[in-house]
Amino acid sequence: MSDRHENGMKVRRRVLGDAHVDRAEALKTEFDTPFQDLITEGAWGTVWASDGISLRERSMLTLALLAATGNFEEIPMHIRATARTGATKRDVLEAFQHVAIYAGVPRANHALKLAKQTYAEMEEKS
Repeated sequence: MSDRHENGMKVRRRVLGDAHVDRAEALKTEFDTPFQDLITEGAWGTVWASDGISLRERSMLTLALLAATGNFEEIPMHIRATARTGATKRDVLEAFQHVAIYAGVPRANHALKLAKQTYAEMEEKS
């Protein structure tokens, strides 16, 4: 295992939590292992591991980009991650307001709906 992969797993666990990563690892198969390695090394071991910006800022950027590009299925996971990245509800709202202006109100509106649902689930569990 490469240093980048090992570092990526550490960052992935820090941001997403052990339970999420453990579930994902348990579901990994021979078929998708190369893809999982790619995102662990590329996304988590390179981009998320960079000290160029904070995890809070990276979290806000990620949520805005997911909403702006219509990749809504990833939003709940990254909303849950805000509990560990330090991005507040206000930060998320600000990010989605930028999405509304620069990428479209319908995408921001849908992202906000998903965020509200996910925050409600998080509050129920705590």
